[in-house]
Amino acid sequence: MRAALLTLALASGASLAQAPAPAISETQFRSHIKALASDAMEGRAPGTAGERDAVNYVQQQFIAMGLKPGNPDGTYVQRVPLRHRIPATRFSYRIGNMEKTLAPLDDYVAQSTGPSPKASVKNSELVFVGYGVVAPEYGWDDYKDVDVRGKTIVMLINDPPVADASLFRGKAMTYYGRWTYKYEIARKKGAAAALIVHEDGPAGYPYSVVRSSFGTENFSLVRSGDDPDAPEVPGWIRLDKAKEMMSAAGLDFDMLKQQALGKDFRPVSLKGTASFEIESKERVIDSHNVVGLIEGSDPVLKKELVVYSAHWDHLGVDETPPRKIYYGALDNASGVAAMLEVARAFRGQARPKRSVLFIATTAEERGLLGARYYAAHPLYPLKDTVADINFDGINAWGRTGSIENVTSGHSTLDDLLVKYAALQGRQVAPDSRPELGSFYRADQLEFARVGVPVLYTKARSGYIGKPEGYAEKVVNHYYSQDYHKTGDAYRDDWDFSGGMQDVQLLFQVGYDLAAGSPRPVWKRSSEFAQ
Repeated sequence: MRAALLTLALASGASLAQAPAPAISETQFRSHIKALASDAMEGRAPGTAGERDAVNYVQQQFIAMGLKPGNPDGTYVQRVPLRHRIPATRFSYRIGNMEKTLAPLDDYVAQSTGPSPKASVKNSELVFVGYGVVAPEYGWDDYKDVDVRGKTIVMLINDPPVADASLFRGKAMTYYGRWTYKYEIARKKGAAAALIVHEDGPAGYPYSVVRSSFGTENFSLVRSGDDPDAPEVPGWIRLDKAKEMMSAAGLDFDMLKQQALGKDFRPVSLKGTASFEIESKERVIDSHNVVGLIEGSDPVLKKELVVYSAHWDHLGVDETPPRKIYYGALDNASGVAAMLEVARAFRGQARPKRSVLFIATTAEERGLLGARYYAAHPLYPLKDTVADINFDGINAWGRTGSIENVTSGHSTLDDLLVKYAALQGRQVAPDSRPELGSFYRADQLEFARVGVPVLYTKARSGYIGKPEGYAEKVVNHYYSQDYHKTGDAYRDDWDFSGGMQDVQLLFQVGYDLAAGSPRPVWKRSSEFAQ
Protein backbone atom coordinates (compact mmCIF):
# COMPACT_ATOMS: atom_id res chain seq x y z
CA MET A 1 0.00 0.00 0.00
CA ARG A 2 2.81 2.45 0.89
CA ALA A 3 4.49 1.78 -2.48
CA ALA A 4 1.18 2.41 -4.23
CA LEU A 5 0.72 5.73 -2.41
CA LEU A 6 4.27 6.75 -3.30
CA THR A 7 3.64 5.99 -6.97
CA LEU A 8 0.38 7.98 -6.90
CA ALA A 9 2.04 10.98 -5.24
CA LEU A 10 4.89 11.09 -7.73
CA ALA A 11 2.56 10.64 -10.68
CA SER A 12 0.37 13.54 -9.57
CA GLY A 13 3.33 15.81 -8.98
CA ALA A 14 2.45 16.16 -5.29
CA SER A 15 5.10 16.04 -2.60
CA LEU A 16 4.92 13.58 0.27
CA ALA A 17 5.80 16.22 2.87
CA GLN A 18 3.23 18.78 3.94
CA ALA A 19 4.12 22.46 3.88
CA PRO A 20 3.70 24.33 7.19
CA ALA A 21 0.64 26.53 7.69
CA PRO A 22 1.82 29.63 9.56
CA ALA A 23 -0.78 32.24 10.41
CA ILE A 24 -0.61 35.30 8.18
CA SER A 25 -0.67 38.51 10.21
CA GLU A 26 -3.70 40.56 9.22
CA THR A 27 -2.34 43.45 11.27
CA GLN A 28 0.89 43.55 9.27
CA PHE A 29 -1.05 42.96 6.05
CA ARG A 30 -3.32 45.93 6.68
CA SER A 31 -0.39 48.13 7.65
CA HIS A 32 1.18 47.53 4.23
CA ILE A 33 -2.03 48.49 2.44
CA LYS A 34 -2.41 51.63 4.53
CA ALA A 35 1.15 52.69 3.71
CA LEU A 36 1.02 51.93 -0.01
CA ALA A 37 -2.47 53.38 -0.51
CA SER A 38 -1.84 56.50 1.57
CA ASP A 39 -2.15 60.08 0.39
CA ALA A 40 1.63 60.32 0.57
CA MET A 41 2.08 57.63 -2.11
CA GLU A 42 -0.11 59.64 -4.51
CA GLY A 43 -1.41 56.65 -6.44
CA ARG A 44 2.02 55.09 -7.12
CA ALA A 45 2.31 56.04 -10.80
CA PRO A 46 5.59 55.04 -12.48
CA GLY A 47 8.12 57.83 -12.76
CA THR A 48 6.71 59.91 -9.92
CA ALA A 49 7.54 60.58 -6.29
CA GLY A 50 4.90 57.94 -5.58
CA GLU A 51 7.05 55.37 -7.34
CA ARG A 52 10.11 56.44 -5.39
CA ASP A 53 8.27 56.03 -2.09
CA ALA A 54 6.57 52.74 -3.03
CA VAL A 55 9.79 51.17 -4.31
CA ASN A 56 11.62 52.32 -1.20
CA TYR A 57 8.88 50.92 1.04
CA VAL A 58 9.01 47.45 -0.53
CA GLN A 59 12.80 47.47 -0.55
CA GLN A 60 12.96 48.39 3.13
CA GLN A 61 10.51 45.62 3.97
CA PHE A 62 12.71 43.10 2.15
CA ILE A 63 15.76 44.33 4.05
CA ALA A 64 13.96 44.23 7.41
CA MET A 65 12.91 40.62 6.75
CA GLY A 66 16.45 39.61 5.90
CA LEU A 67 15.90 38.93 2.21
CA LYS A 68 18.96 39.18 0.01
CA PRO A 69 19.10 41.59 -2.92
CA GLY A 70 17.19 39.93 -5.76
CA ASN A 71 19.32 41.46 -8.48
CA PRO A 72 22.65 39.67 -8.95
CA ASP A 73 24.25 43.13 -9.21
CA GLY A 74 23.72 43.44 -5.43
CA THR A 75 20.66 45.71 -5.47
CA TYR A 76 16.99 45.25 -4.71
CA VAL A 77 15.79 46.77 -7.98
CA GLN A 78 15.70 45.97 -11.68
CA ARG A 79 15.68 49.05 -13.90
CA VAL A 80 12.77 49.11 -16.38
CA PRO A 81 13.12 51.84 -19.06
CA LEU A 82 9.74 53.29 -19.98
CA ARG A 83 8.51 55.85 -22.46
CA HIS A 84 5.86 58.08 -20.86
CA ARG A 85 3.48 60.09 -23.02
CA ILE A 86 0.57 62.42 -22.33
CA PRO A 87 -1.37 62.62 -25.60
CA ALA A 88 -3.28 65.52 -27.07
CA THR A 89 -5.50 64.01 -29.75
CA ARG A 90 -7.91 64.90 -32.49
CA PHE A 91 -10.12 62.34 -34.22
CA SER A 92 -12.67 63.01 -36.93
CA TYR A 93 -14.39 60.95 -39.57
CA ARG A 94 -16.15 61.78 -42.82
CA ILE A 95 -18.98 59.70 -44.23
CA GLY A 96 -20.64 61.10 -47.33
CA ASN A 97 -21.07 64.84 -46.87
CA MET A 98 -21.00 64.61 -43.07
CA GLU A 99 -17.85 65.25 -41.04
CA LYS A 100 -17.87 64.51 -37.32
CA THR A 101 -15.24 65.47 -34.76
CA LEU A 102 -15.36 63.47 -31.56
CA ALA A 103 -14.49 64.75 -28.09
CA PRO A 104 -11.26 63.28 -26.70
CA LEU A 105 -11.71 61.29 -23.48
CA ASP A 106 -15.49 61.72 -23.45
CA ASP A 107 -16.06 59.95 -26.79
CA TYR A 108 -12.79 58.10 -27.47
CA VAL A 109 -9.21 57.64 -26.37
CA ALA A 110 -6.22 57.26 -28.67
CA GLN A 111 -2.45 57.31 -28.45
CA SER A 112 0.68 57.09 -30.56
CA THR A 113 2.92 54.03 -30.26
CA GLY A 114 5.80 54.73 -32.63
CA PRO A 115 9.20 56.20 -31.76
CA SER A 116 7.90 59.72 -32.47
CA PRO A 117 5.50 61.38 -30.02
CA LYS A 118 3.58 62.66 -33.05
CA ALA A 119 1.26 60.58 -35.20
CA SER A 120 -0.85 61.57 -38.17
CA VAL A 121 -3.36 59.41 -40.02
CA LYS A 122 -5.23 61.22 -42.79
CA ASN A 123 -8.29 60.11 -44.71
CA SER A 124 -7.85 56.47 -43.78
CA GLU A 125 -10.64 54.18 -45.01
CA LEU A 126 -12.91 52.96 -42.20
CA VAL A 127 -13.53 49.20 -42.05
CA PHE A 128 -15.45 47.11 -39.52
CA VAL A 129 -13.63 43.81 -38.89
CA GLY A 130 -16.00 42.12 -36.43
CA TYR A 131 -14.06 40.82 -33.45
CA GLY A 132 -10.72 41.27 -35.24
CA VAL A 133 -9.72 37.64 -34.64
CA VAL A 134 -7.55 35.30 -36.69
CA ALA A 135 -7.67 31.87 -35.01
CA PRO A 136 -6.62 29.09 -37.41
CA GLU A 137 -7.27 26.37 -34.83
CA TYR A 138 -10.94 27.36 -34.85
CA GLY A 139 -11.11 27.99 -38.59
CA TRP A 140 -11.82 31.65 -37.81
CA ASP A 141 -10.59 34.68 -39.78
CA ASP A 142 -12.35 38.03 -39.40
CA TYR A 143 -10.07 39.62 -41.99
CA LYS A 144 -10.47 36.98 -44.73
CA ASP A 145 -8.49 38.23 -47.73
CA VAL A 146 -9.34 41.91 -47.22
CA ASP A 147 -6.31 44.21 -47.26
CA VAL A 148 -6.52 46.65 -44.33
CA ARG A 149 -3.06 48.17 -44.78
CA GLY A 150 -3.21 51.90 -44.06
CA LYS A 151 -6.86 51.69 -42.99
CA THR A 152 -8.64 52.43 -39.72
CA ILE A 153 -10.30 49.30 -38.42
CA VAL A 154 -13.15 49.18 -35.93
CA MET A 155 -13.61 46.00 -33.88
CA LEU A 156 -15.59 44.52 -31.02
CA ILE A 157 -14.21 43.67 -27.59
CA ASN A 158 -13.85 40.11 -26.22
CA ASP A 159 -14.15 36.81 -28.09
CA PRO A 160 -17.05 36.13 -30.42
CA PRO A 161 -19.77 34.84 -28.01
CA VAL A 162 -20.72 31.93 -30.25
CA ALA A 163 -23.14 29.21 -29.18
CA ASP A 164 -20.70 26.43 -30.14
CA ALA A 165 -18.79 25.67 -26.90
CA SER A 166 -15.94 24.10 -28.89
CA LEU A 167 -15.06 27.56 -30.23
CA PHE A 168 -13.13 30.03 -28.06
CA ARG A 169 -13.69 27.91 -24.91
CA GLY A 170 -17.35 28.78 -24.67
CA LYS A 171 -17.98 31.44 -22.04
CA ALA A 172 -14.34 31.72 -20.98
CA MET A 173 -12.29 34.42 -22.67
CA THR A 174 -9.24 33.38 -24.67
CA TYR A 175 -6.32 35.63 -25.48
CA TYR A 176 -8.10 36.49 -28.72
CA GLY A 177 -10.53 38.51 -26.63
CA ARG A 178 -7.92 40.74 -25.02
CA TRP A 179 -7.42 44.26 -26.27
CA THR A 180 -3.68 43.62 -26.44
CA TYR A 181 -4.23 40.81 -28.97
CA LYS A 182 -6.54 42.97 -31.07
CA TYR A 183 -3.90 45.66 -31.39
CA GLU A 184 -1.21 43.06 -32.11
CA ILE A 185 -3.13 41.51 -35.02
CA ALA A 186 -4.06 44.97 -36.32
CA ARG A 187 -0.35 45.77 -36.41
CA LYS A 188 0.45 42.53 -38.24
CA LYS A 189 -2.26 43.27 -40.80
CA GLY A 190 -0.81 46.72 -41.44
CA ALA A 191 -3.71 48.83 -40.17
CA ALA A 192 -2.86 52.49 -39.55
CA ALA A 193 -5.28 52.79 -36.64
CA ALA A 194 -7.49 50.45 -34.62
CA LEU A 195 -10.51 51.38 -32.54
CA ILE A 196 -12.08 48.92 -30.11
CA VAL A 197 -15.76 49.49 -29.38
CA HIS A 198 -16.19 49.59 -25.62
CA GLU A 199 -19.14 47.72 -24.10
CA ASP A 200 -19.41 47.47 -20.32
CA GLY A 201 -20.57 43.84 -20.15
CA PRO A 202 -18.08 42.15 -22.50
CA ALA A 203 -15.21 44.37 -21.30
CA GLY A 204 -15.97 43.70 -17.63
CA TYR A 205 -15.59 47.37 -16.65
CA PRO A 206 -17.21 50.72 -17.52
CA TYR A 207 -15.85 53.20 -20.05
CA SER A 208 -14.55 55.34 -17.19
CA VAL A 209 -11.85 52.69 -16.66
CA VAL A 210 -10.74 53.05 -20.28
CA ARG A 211 -10.67 56.81 -19.87
CA SER A 212 -8.58 56.73 -16.68
CA SER A 213 -6.28 53.91 -17.83
CA PHE A 214 -5.58 54.88 -21.44
CA GLY A 215 -6.74 58.43 -22.02
CA THR A 216 -4.60 60.71 -19.88
CA GLU A 217 -1.14 59.15 -20.06
CA ASN A 218 0.47 56.14 -21.62
CA PHE A 219 3.56 54.05 -21.05
CA SER A 220 5.46 51.62 -23.23
CA LEU A 221 8.77 49.82 -22.97
CA VAL A 222 11.65 51.66 -24.59
CA ARG A 223 12.61 49.70 -27.68
CA SER A 224 14.46 50.39 -30.89
CA GLY A 225 12.12 51.17 -33.76
CA ASP A 226 8.35 51.12 -33.64
CA ASP A 227 6.38 49.38 -30.93
CA PRO A 228 5.60 45.99 -32.51
CA ASP A 229 2.54 45.38 -30.36
CA ALA A 230 0.12 47.92 -31.82
CA PRO A 231 -0.63 49.98 -34.95
CA GLU A 232 0.49 53.58 -35.18
CA VAL A 233 -2.73 54.73 -33.50
CA PRO A 234 -4.54 52.33 -31.14
CA GLY A 235 -7.63 53.51 -29.32
CA TRP A 236 -11.11 52.90 -27.95
CA ILE A 237 -14.48 54.39 -28.93
CA ARG A 238 -17.63 54.59 -26.83
CA LEU A 239 -20.46 52.31 -27.85
CA ASP A 240 -22.94 55.10 -28.60
CA LYS A 241 -20.40 56.90 -30.78
CA ALA A 242 -19.64 53.71 -32.72
CA LYS A 243 -23.35 53.25 -33.31
CA GLU A 244 -23.61 56.83 -34.60
CA MET A 245 -20.72 56.22 -36.99
CA MET A 246 -22.28 53.07 -38.39
CA SER A 247 -25.70 54.67 -38.64
CA ALA A 248 -24.17 57.50 -40.70
CA ALA A 249 -22.99 54.80 -43.11
CA GLY A 250 -26.51 53.37 -43.32
CA LEU A 251 -25.56 50.37 -41.20
CA ASP A 252 -27.03 48.96 -37.99
CA PHE A 253 -24.56 48.18 -35.22
CA ASP A 254 -26.59 45.35 -33.72
CA MET A 255 -27.00 43.71 -37.11
CA LEU A 256 -23.28 43.95 -37.83
CA LYS A 257 -22.53 42.49 -34.41
CA GLN A 258 -24.81 39.57 -35.16
CA GLN A 259 -23.13 38.99 -38.52
CA ALA A 260 -19.74 38.95 -36.77
CA LEU A 261 -20.77 35.76 -34.92
CA GLY A 262 -20.34 33.64 -38.03
CA LYS A 263 -17.22 32.10 -39.54
CA ASP A 264 -18.35 33.47 -42.90
CA PHE A 265 -18.16 37.08 -41.69
CA ARG A 266 -16.18 39.40 -43.97
CA PRO A 267 -14.97 42.94 -43.20
CA VAL A 268 -17.53 45.65 -43.93
CA SER A 269 -16.68 49.08 -45.31
CA LEU A 270 -18.09 51.92 -43.23
CA LYS A 271 -18.17 54.06 -46.39
CA GLY A 272 -16.00 56.78 -44.97
CA THR A 273 -12.57 57.88 -43.80
CA ALA A 274 -10.96 58.65 -40.45
CA SER A 275 -8.24 61.13 -39.54
CA PHE A 276 -6.15 61.31 -36.37
CA GLU A 277 -3.69 63.92 -35.16
CA ILE A 278 -1.75 63.08 -32.02
CA GLU A 279 0.96 65.12 -30.36
CA SER A 280 2.24 63.86 -27.03
CA LYS A 281 4.35 65.31 -24.29
CA GLU A 282 7.06 62.71 -23.87
CA ARG A 283 9.75 61.74 -21.42
CA VAL A 284 11.79 58.59 -20.96
CA ILE A 285 11.97 57.37 -17.39
CA ASP A 286 13.66 54.63 -15.43
CA SER A 287 11.03 52.74 -13.49
CA HIS A 288 11.82 49.74 -11.30
CA ASN A 289 10.84 46.23 -10.39
CA VAL A 290 11.69 45.51 -6.75
CA VAL A 291 13.30 42.11 -6.14
CA GLY A 292 14.17 40.22 -2.95
CA LEU A 293 15.64 36.73 -2.69
CA ILE A 294 15.61 33.85 -0.22
CA GLU A 295 18.46 31.64 -1.33
CA GLY A 296 17.78 27.91 -1.32
CA SER A 297 19.62 25.55 1.01
CA ASP A 298 20.29 22.69 -1.41
CA PRO A 299 23.63 22.92 -3.30
CA VAL A 300 21.98 21.75 -6.52
CA LEU A 301 18.33 22.87 -6.28
CA LYS A 302 19.09 26.41 -5.08
CA LYS A 303 19.76 27.46 -8.68
CA GLU A 304 16.04 26.89 -9.32
CA LEU A 305 13.52 29.52 -8.27
CA VAL A 306 9.91 29.80 -7.21
CA VAL A 307 8.68 33.32 -8.04
CA TYR A 308 6.01 35.33 -6.22
CA SER A 309 4.87 38.47 -8.03
CA ALA A 310 2.58 41.43 -7.37
CA HIS A 311 2.49 44.84 -9.03
CA TRP A 312 3.13 47.91 -6.89
CA ASP A 313 1.93 50.54 -9.37
CA HIS A 314 -1.43 52.21 -9.86
CA LEU A 315 -2.80 55.21 -11.78
CA GLY A 316 -1.37 58.14 -9.85
CA VAL A 317 -3.11 61.51 -9.60
CA ASP A 318 -5.63 63.33 -11.76
CA GLU A 319 -4.64 66.97 -11.39
CA THR A 320 -7.86 68.22 -12.98
CA PRO A 321 -9.67 70.18 -10.25
CA PRO A 322 -10.67 68.87 -7.85
CA ARG A 323 -7.40 66.95 -7.52
CA LYS A 324 -8.02 63.18 -7.23
CA ILE A 325 -5.76 60.33 -6.09
CA TYR A 326 -6.21 56.85 -7.49
CA TYR A 327 -5.22 54.99 -4.32
CA GLY A 328 -5.24 51.45 -5.70
CA ALA A 329 -5.81 49.86 -2.29
CA LEU A 330 -7.14 46.49 -3.41
CA ASP A 331 -5.58 46.86 -6.85
CA ASN A 332 -2.88 46.25 -5.91
CA ALA A 333 -1.56 47.44 -2.57
CA SER A 334 -3.31 44.37 -1.18
CA GLY A 335 -1.40 42.06 -3.53
CA VAL A 336 1.93 43.58 -2.54
CA ALA A 337 0.92 43.28 1.12
CA ALA A 338 0.14 39.59 0.55
CA MET A 339 3.50 39.00 -1.13
CA LEU A 340 5.35 40.71 1.71
CA GLU A 341 3.57 38.59 4.31
CA VAL A 342 4.36 35.44 2.33
CA ALA A 343 8.03 36.50 2.40
CA ARG A 344 7.76 36.98 6.17
CA ALA A 345 6.19 33.51 6.49
CA PHE A 346 9.07 31.97 4.52
CA ARG A 347 11.58 33.65 6.82
CA GLY A 348 9.86 32.03 9.79
CA GLN A 349 10.39 28.51 8.43
CA ALA A 350 13.36 26.31 7.64
CA ARG A 351 15.09 27.56 4.52
CA PRO A 352 13.72 25.55 1.58
CA LYS A 353 15.86 23.72 -0.96
CA ARG A 354 14.95 25.92 -3.92
CA SER A 355 15.40 29.68 -3.93
CA VAL A 356 12.39 32.00 -3.76
CA LEU A 357 12.30 35.29 -5.64
CA PHE A 358 9.81 38.03 -4.74
CA ILE A 359 9.11 40.58 -7.49
CA ALA A 360 7.05 43.76 -7.05
CA THR A 361 6.54 44.80 -10.66
CA THR A 362 6.06 48.20 -12.21
CA ALA A 363 3.60 49.37 -14.88
CA GLU A 364 1.21 46.44 -14.71
CA GLU A 365 -1.63 48.89 -15.17
CA ARG A 366 0.01 50.07 -18.40
CA GLY A 367 0.05 46.67 -20.07
CA LEU A 368 1.97 44.31 -17.75
CA LEU A 369 5.14 46.15 -18.71
CA GLY A 370 7.26 45.39 -15.65
CA ALA A 371 6.53 41.67 -15.90
CA ARG A 372 7.06 41.77 -19.65
CA TYR A 373 10.43 43.41 -19.18
CA TYR A 374 11.47 40.82 -16.60
CA ALA A 375 10.40 38.01 -18.94
CA ALA A 376 12.56 39.51 -21.68
CA HIS A 377 15.45 40.34 -19.32
CA PRO A 378 15.27 37.74 -16.55
CA LEU A 379 17.63 38.12 -13.62
CA TYR A 380 17.83 34.32 -13.41
CA PRO A 381 17.46 31.82 -16.27
CA LEU A 382 13.87 31.12 -17.20
CA LYS A 383 14.73 27.44 -17.59
CA ASP A 384 15.46 27.42 -13.85
CA THR A 385 12.25 29.26 -12.94
CA VAL A 386 9.91 26.62 -11.55
CA ALA A 387 6.70 28.66 -11.29
CA ASP A 388 5.21 32.12 -10.85
CA ILE A 389 2.50 32.64 -8.21
CA ASN A 390 0.86 36.02 -8.73
CA PHE A 391 -1.12 38.21 -6.31
CA ASP A 392 -3.47 40.82 -7.74
CA GLY A 393 -6.34 41.92 -5.49
CA ILE A 394 -7.05 40.10 -2.22
CA ASN A 395 -10.53 39.03 -1.11
CA ALA A 396 -11.89 41.73 1.24
CA TRP A 397 -15.41 40.41 1.80
CA GLY A 398 -15.20 37.36 4.05
CA ARG A 399 -14.48 33.64 4.09
CA THR A 400 -15.27 31.44 1.13
CA GLY A 401 -15.76 27.71 0.91
CA SER A 402 -13.79 27.60 -2.31
CA ILE A 403 -10.86 29.23 -4.05
CA GLU A 404 -11.18 30.00 -7.76
CA ASN A 405 -8.26 28.89 -9.90
CA VAL A 406 -8.08 31.40 -12.74
CA THR A 407 -5.22 29.43 -14.30
CA SER A 408 -7.00 26.06 -13.99
CA GLY A 409 -6.30 23.49 -16.68
CA HIS A 410 -2.94 24.89 -17.71
CA SER A 411 -0.40 23.11 -15.50
CA THR A 412 0.08 20.58 -12.71
CA LEU A 413 0.17 23.47 -10.24
CA ASP A 414 -3.56 22.72 -10.12
CA ASP A 415 -2.78 19.58 -8.10
CA LEU A 416 -0.90 21.44 -5.37
CA LEU A 417 -3.67 24.01 -5.08
CA VAL A 418 -6.26 21.24 -4.64
CA LYS A 419 -4.07 19.53 -2.01
CA TYR A 420 -3.65 22.57 0.22
CA ALA A 421 -7.18 23.89 -0.28
CA ALA A 422 -8.45 20.52 0.97
CA LEU A 423 -6.32 20.89 4.10
CA GLN A 424 -8.22 24.13 4.76
CA GLY A 425 -11.50 22.32 4.25
CA ARG A 426 -12.05 24.14 0.98
CA GLN A 427 -12.58 23.18 -2.61
CA VAL A 428 -11.00 24.52 -5.78
CA ALA A 429 -13.53 26.00 -8.18
CA PRO A 430 -13.15 27.20 -11.75
CA ASP A 431 -13.14 30.91 -12.52
CA SER A 432 -16.66 32.16 -11.79
CA ARG A 433 -16.27 35.00 -14.31
CA PRO A 434 -14.26 33.46 -17.14
CA GLU A 435 -15.68 35.96 -19.61
CA LEU A 436 -13.49 38.65 -18.00
CA GLY A 437 -10.33 36.88 -19.14
CA SER A 438 -8.54 37.42 -15.82
CA PHE A 439 -5.76 35.04 -16.91
CA TYR A 440 -4.75 37.54 -19.59
CA ARG A 441 -5.07 40.67 -17.46
CA ALA A 442 -2.41 40.17 -14.80
CA ASP A 443 1.36 39.70 -14.58
CA GLN A 444 1.36 35.90 -14.59
CA LEU A 445 0.51 36.07 -18.31
CA GLU A 446 4.00 37.36 -19.15
CA PHE A 447 5.60 34.44 -17.30
CA ALA A 448 3.30 31.96 -19.04
CA ARG A 449 4.20 33.41 -22.44
CA VAL A 450 7.85 32.51 -21.86
CA GLY A 451 7.08 29.01 -20.65
CA VAL A 452 6.93 29.36 -16.86
CA PRO A 453 3.94 27.55 -15.24
CA VAL A 454 1.76 30.02 -13.36
CA LEU A 455 -0.84 30.16 -10.61
CA TYR A 456 -3.35 32.96 -10.11
CA THR A 457 -6.42 32.69 -7.91
CA LYS A 458 -9.51 34.66 -6.98
CA ALA A 459 -12.10 34.33 -4.22
CA ARG A 460 -15.27 35.91 -5.52
CA SER A 461 -17.89 33.18 -5.01
CA GLY A 462 -19.08 30.77 -2.34
CA TYR A 463 -19.04 33.22 0.58
CA ILE A 464 -19.83 31.50 3.88
CA GLY A 465 -22.77 32.70 5.94
CA LYS A 466 -23.78 35.36 3.45
CA PRO A 467 -27.19 35.81 1.79
CA GLU A 468 -27.90 34.68 -1.76
CA GLY A 469 -26.48 37.09 -4.30
CA TYR A 470 -23.87 38.46 -1.88
CA ALA A 471 -20.91 37.54 -4.10
CA GLU A 472 -22.37 39.25 -7.14
CA LYS A 473 -23.27 42.29 -5.05
CA VAL A 474 -19.84 42.93 -3.54
CA VAL A 475 -17.82 42.00 -6.62
CA ASN A 476 -20.01 43.93 -9.05
CA HIS A 477 -20.00 46.94 -6.74
CA TYR A 478 -16.22 46.94 -6.62
CA TYR A 479 -15.77 46.68 -10.38
CA SER A 480 -18.46 49.23 -11.20
CA GLN A 481 -17.80 51.76 -8.44
CA ASP A 482 -14.21 51.43 -7.21
CA TYR A 483 -12.00 49.58 -9.69
CA HIS A 484 -9.53 52.03 -11.27
CA LYS A 485 -11.34 54.87 -9.57
CA THR A 486 -10.67 57.02 -6.53
CA GLY A 487 -13.03 54.79 -4.52
CA ASP A 488 -10.41 52.03 -4.33
CA ALA A 489 -9.17 53.43 -1.02
CA TYR A 490 -8.39 51.64 2.24
CA ARG A 491 -11.39 50.73 4.43
CA ASP A 492 -11.37 49.59 8.06
CA ASP A 493 -14.54 47.57 7.53
CA TRP A 494 -13.04 45.23 4.94
CA ASP A 495 -13.29 41.60 6.05
CA PHE A 496 -9.96 39.95 5.24
CA SER A 497 -10.69 36.70 7.09
CA GLY A 498 -11.01 34.91 3.75
CA GLY A 499 -8.15 36.83 2.21
CA MET A 500 -5.79 35.65 4.94
CA GLN A 501 -6.79 32.06 4.19
CA ASP A 502 -6.02 32.63 0.52
CA VAL A 503 -2.60 34.10 1.27
CA GLN A 504 -1.76 31.21 3.58
CA LEU A 505 -2.87 28.75 0.90
CA LEU A 506 -0.58 30.27 -1.73
CA PHE A 507 2.27 30.34 0.76
CA GLN A 508 1.85 26.60 1.24
CA VAL A 509 1.78 25.88 -2.49
CA GLY A 510 4.97 27.89 -2.99
CA TYR A 511 6.71 26.41 0.03
CA ASP A 512 5.89 22.89 -1.19
CA LEU A 513 7.54 23.72 -4.52
CA ALA A 514 10.51 25.40 -2.87
CA ALA A 515 10.95 22.42 -0.53
CA GLY A 516 11.74 20.26 -3.54
CA SER A 517 8.51 18.76 -4.89
CA PRO A 518 8.54 17.82 -8.60
CA ARG A 519 8.58 20.76 -10.98
CA PRO A 520 5.14 21.61 -12.38
CA VAL A 521 4.62 20.94 -16.08
CA TRP A 522 2.23 22.30 -18.67
CA LYS A 523 -0.84 20.31 -19.63
CA ARG A 524 -1.11 19.46 -23.30
CA SER A 525 -4.38 21.38 -23.63
CA SER A 526 -2.76 24.68 -22.64
CA GLU A 527 -1.82 27.12 -25.39
CA PHE A 528 1.38 27.71 -23.41
CA ALA A 529 2.48 24.06 -23.52
CA GLN A 530 4.75 24.75 -26.49
